[in-house]
Amino acid sequence: MVGLMTTIMGVFIVSFAGTSLDTATRAQRYVFQEWGKDLKWNWMENKWIATFLAVFTAYLLTLASPGGKGALVLWPLFGTVNQLLAGLVLLAATVYLIRKKLPSCVTAIPMVFMVIMTAWAMLLNIKNFSATRNILLLVIGIIVFVLMVWLVIEAIIAIGNARAGKGEKEVKELG
Repeated sequence: MVGLMTTIMGVFIVSFAGTSLDTATRAQRYVFQEWGKDLKWNWMENKWIATFLAVFTAYLLTLASPGGKGALVLWPLFGTVNQLLAGLVLLAATVYLIRKKLPSCVTAIPMVFMVIMTAWAMLLNIKNFSATRNILLLVIGIIVFVLMVWLVIEAIIAIGNARAGKGEKEVKELG
């Protein structure tokens, strides 16, 4: 019975790892394709090229540390970035609810808490990475922080436009 249970747990673990890898690669491929569309680089919109770029950048990350453990270099950022993502999802939900003129307190209150706390944590991480001269994590941390500030500013603009009664067509004409 122990052998059977060990085998079943092994299948669960491998399935989880495979699904996570597939999801991460697919999401990164979509990001590359969107960049290609935004930059008008048609070649990067190709799914095969975008997939290659996603897998190749992950491969380069494995080379960042001996023994193929390069991805572990990013581990100190994982908790902060993961919670920041949760805060930004709440931010997007809040903007959506406001634009639909629905009650938004249910997402806005936890979003403010999540964004402030994770931004603070990221600033502490950036300070620590600077003090320890960990350039890779310092650069990635700064990029993530700047992108977070940018998304918050964009959300504030979208909320302002929604409250001013500007429809999507008027907002596109302004932008």
